[in-house]
Amino acid sequence: MAPHPAPKGLRPPAPFRIARRLKPGRYPLLRVFPGLNRVHAFRGYPCAPTARRNLARRSFVEIVNRKGEWMYVAPHEIPPDADKRWKPIVTADDCVVVSNYHLTRSPAVVLYMDILHELYHVVQRQAGRELWDDDYDYVDRPTEVEAYRFAVEEARRLNAPDSFLREYLRVEWVSERHHRRLLKNLGVSLKDPTPTRPRA
Repeated sequence: MAPHPAPKGLRPPAPFRIARRLKPGRYPLLRVFPGLNRVHAFRGYPCAPTARRNLARRSFVEIVNRKGEWMYVAPHEIPPDADKRWKPIVTADDCVVVSNYHLTRSPAVVLYMDILHELYHVVQRQAGRELWDDDYDYVDRPTEVEAYRFAVEEARRLNAPDSFLREYLRVEWVSERHHRRLLKNLGVSLKDPTPTRPRA
């Protein structure tokens, strides 16, 4: 699987960085993503300032030596949609799991959007929300739509085009029909506008 491409010049804001050379294992959040707590978007999480500080100080990242371009919040218990394809790491604390493949190969802006998205889920869970509510399809689940919207809005602030967002939002377990529905839920265009020809 090739990592998502990113337009030339589309990068995360300073002082966000990525410690790409860490070996598989468990690390404090800011060891893997230094500066994340000092970017504009981090202040946008819907929680009190104290909760945001704790989010930065008490969250962890577990790097696993597996292929695939993915990142997820470790559940506190096995969720109902777990299957043979997805056998999640279960933890009692707030931990984001990322594949070593993703961390070392994906563009920085993709990893930036992913960690913003996953930490949004941590905030939701701390507020008592159910992250794996199987009453909803994945692309309609309120917690997913909110977390994606948070990352998409930040990407747009960085001038990401919809062509990039369409590909970013294409996840392997979602059908083409559901992908289009996710784009609609997030206000991302299905295709680029046709350029108008100047009149002769």
